[in-house]
Amino acid sequence: MLAAGPSEACGQSLRGSSLSLDLQNRMARQHDYTYIDTGPRVRYFADQGWLVPIQATSDYELHAVSFPFARPEVELFVQRLGRQYRAACGETLVVTSLTRPTTRQPRNASDRSVHPTGMALDLRYSRDPNCRTWLEGVLLDLESAGILDATLERRPVHYHVAIFPRQYSAYVGALAESERAAQAEYTVRPGDSLWRIARSHGTTVTELRDVNGLDGNNRIFPGQVLAVPLGS
Repeated sequence: MLAAGPSEACGQSLRGSSLSLDLQNRMARQHDYTYIDTGPRVRYFADQGWLVPIQATSDYELHAVSFPFARPEVELFVQRLGRQYRAACGETLVVTSLTRPTTRQPRNASDRSVHPTGMALDLRYSRDPNCRTWLEGVLLDLESAGILDATLERRPVHYHVAIFPRQYSAYVGALAESERAAQAEYTVRPGDSLWRIARSHGTTVTELRDVNGLDGNNRIFPGQVLAVPLGS
């Protein structure tokens, strides 16, 4: 099952085409994005808040990224994907490129690349076939939903992902609203514990901690209002 080259499971929609580039550039125009030409201009865009710094976490790392800046929606995408990727396959997601000014594009880059707009990123191709299968499935699902455009590039092998910011923001917002609708509120009573609340509501202490942003000491107090996941 191990393969030296890209997985054939990625299907047609990850192979890229001129139509993919047309779509990416059309989205850049719809968002009125500038194609940044130099390194100093990247930093100017960051100073203005149009680009944000992307900093490594325990879920994802940056490798040989010359300009660690991107649109805010790209940062959100990396944070969410990194957390899910690590939970799904046990690896750290590796980002290999973010904003690249037009004067700093590699020789094999398309002259229609949207990397200079800050709306794209490149992801390392994992050696683990299970990680590749998971990631490709997620990218295909999001591409089908019109949230991004993804391509499995060959030289070198990596995933190129162009995020459609307004569409992605709407998607994440809808997810958050759905999660809020799937929660109930519970007011802590004297003598309550997270374990007792979790048991009575069919959930777990870990889920209660995660939903409510609690630290590891499990401290709660009477009158405190907790969000409790429904249907656990």
